[in-house]
Amino acid sequence: MTGRSVLAIGGDRFPFHRFEDRGPEIAAALSDVADVTLTTDRDDLVDLAGYDVVVDYLTDSTLTDDQRDGLLSFVADGGGYVGLHCAADLTSTAADDPDELIDARDEPFPELRDMLGGHFLTHPEQTRFDVRVVDHYHQITANLDGVTVWDEPYVVDVDDDVRVLARMDHPEHADTPVAWTKPYGDGQVFYCSLGHGTPSLTNEGVGALLRNGVRWAAGD
Repeated sequence: MTGRSVLAIGGDRFPFHRFEDRGPEIAAALSDVADVTLTTDRDDLVDLAGYDVVVDYLTDSTLTDDQRDGLLSFVADGGGYVGLHCAADLTSTAADDPDELIDARDEPFPELRDMLGGHFLTHPEQTRFDVRVVDHYHQITANLDGVTVWDEPYVVDVDDDVRVLARMDHPEHADTPVAWTKPYGDGQVFYCSLGHGTPSLTNEGVGALLRNGVRWAAGD
């Protein structure tokens, strides 16, 4: 037992982000620092008592009012939130076909956007790119070096008041934020845009970033 309890939540509506594949990889990356419960049941967000951190790998942000309020209240009251990769896609909602997504809104869910501090805009094709740490004074990245990773590089819109910890070097989207933190009420929010698939989630540098992010979000 690690003393930290994490609920990692994902979905199965998009083939590349199906949680039956990505969930175990996330749990394995966190096994040294947290006891991880994997779920695809969004009703688990209604009552998060007993958890220290939520790791969000939901492909779309379609939540009921109770589910959304449960998550936001948990973080505002002092819980930790770690958004990973597709968690920033706050403008897409699930289509009737589970293998497709449609853009049903022009704007992200405002409450979730406010908590996260940024959201996904688009992405070029998967490629190998460098991620460089730009803040060595934050405890998440203080002892981390940059990493080279094969991943789906996300282009994101980020608020001016987030604390950017790492950026990517990409031929088309250089200097795009990859990881950041922000407070939300009494809670702590960490987002990392990496984690599209196995090459990224099993990368030791990405794993170290995720583990440190969970420790920090838990208040350690």
